[in-house]
Amino acid sequence: MRKEGPVAKLFGSCLERKPLVLTLLALTFVMLIWNLPPYYQSLLSTTTRSSSSSTALTANASLRAVSSSSINPAVTEQKLSTPKPNDPNKRVFQSYGNAAALFVQMGAYRGGPTTFAVVGLASKPIHVYRRPWFKCEWISSNGSSTRALAYKMLPDWGYGRVYTVVVVNCTFPVNPNHDNSGGKLSINAYYGENPRKMEKFTALEEVPGAYNESKYRPPYQYEYLYCGSSLYGDLSAARLREWMAYHAWFFGENSHFVFHDAGGVSEEARAVLDPWVRAGRVTMQDIRAQAEFDGYYYNQFLVVNDCLHRYRYAANWTFYFDVDEYIYLPHGNSLESVLSDFSDYTQFTIEQNPMSSALCLNDPTQDYSRQWGFEKLLFRDSRTGLRRDRKYAIQAKNAFSTGVHMSENVTGKTLHDTETKIRYYHYHNSITVQGEVCRELVPMSAKKNVTWFNKLPYVYDDNMKKLASTIKQFELKTIGNVQEQQLPQPQPQPAHMNNINTPRTTHT
Repeated sequence: MRKEGPVAKLFGSCLERKPLVLTLLALTFVMLIWNLPPYYQSLLSTTTRSSSSSTALTANASLRAVSSSSINPAVTEQKLSTPKPNDPNKRVFQSYGNAAALFVQMGAYRGGPTTFAVVGLASKPIHVYRRPWFKCEWISSNGSSTRALAYKMLPDWGYGRVYTVVVVNCTFPVNPNHDNSGGKLSINAYYGENPRKMEKFTALEEVPGAYNESKYRPPYQYEYLYCGSSLYGDLSAARLREWMAYHAWFFGENSHFVFHDAGGVSEEARAVLDPWVRAGRVTMQDIRAQAEFDGYYYNQFLVVNDCLHRYRYAANWTFYFDVDEYIYLPHGNSLESVLSDFSDYTQFTIEQNPMSSALCLNDPTQDYSRQWGFEKLLFRDSRTGLRRDRKYAIQAKNAFSTGVHMSENVTGKTLHDTETKIRYYHYHNSITVQGEVCRELVPMSAKKNVTWFNKLPYVYDDNMKKLASTIKQFELKTIGNVQEQQLPQPQPQPAHMNNINTPRTTHT
């Protein structure tokens, strides 16, 4: 009898026990596993090559994912090491940590039947020294897709720091969700001209039946909307209360206010806004997470653009100004008549009346501790011919991005010659004064003369004071009795103070 060798025996045994095809597959799988490199080496090669595409949107997200995984420290350290090259003149550039993200999304919104806006931050050096770009794709619930080129806008005009603001506009030839079956807006974000280096993420999703075309045409929910910048620092609850009561009266019942808390809304400040929140007049957005991304002034350009697109079709006019600024209508103008005159313009800017945030009259008949800030800060900087910061209002449906003082990405005209129709009083730095704002008192004769303070001329202006009684009555009628802020009463001071010269006798 012929003897069989070991291989023949093994082969025959496999034939007896399992089909031939399964045996071959098993052997192939074993050889494949044997030749694969360890997992951590594969991970290192994919994370350190600049040309690889990460599935995470930001470097911060990747860092958190690694730190929260079960990889032990020794393996992590080995991942970061680079083999020493054989050539001593071959230099190695080893990176540690994470850089700024390619894109950090804050919000994504439909801007009409065919357009969408994605609002976020991006690494400023990438946009300064490279040419990042975007592509948009709508993926329907039925699996079909439609692509569109994206148009990016950088509305902070170079004010950004580590991060700059980017608004990505996606405009499709037709409504990609025309059948209302739902779908997703997907964005490809490219690091530069090389299309292989990119990140892909879902920016927005519409569930079936969610699209409502009537939302994008009048009548809108509000007549006027306020988009506030980032609120930061130690804000005075008393000043915030006065500002809110005044502008709730100024804009009327058919208006809404959107605030953005970047850490400046204390419990006391929130308490004075809560009655307006309950009344449906105020929305408070918590944006404290923005502190992780170093942008200009608590990312206020990002905030105003998010508010623009989030409420693009919520109101006829959207106003942008700060909580130490008060809109005022001179010469008995009404807001309705002024905006009717401006209706042919997409936006108009508003000139300021700069006010002192320290000067008050030394009037012993006044109880300043019970008066509101704009009721007793009555001295206006009288210099003329200066270029001062303006604030503005816009018909948001005609804007694609915006700024702090105006927008340069609009369709339609912009009007600047508005000072006879509308202005604003600016009480610079008063919003962070805790307690009494009257820190410098001037004699009663200052009503008729020019007062020089810190080498600047001031004249008496009581236009806002005349409205104080009306605003207080409005507040009481609208939200009820509010606990008065008991502020320390200022001590009488002589007319000749530290840095106040005796008012000149020149009449105003």
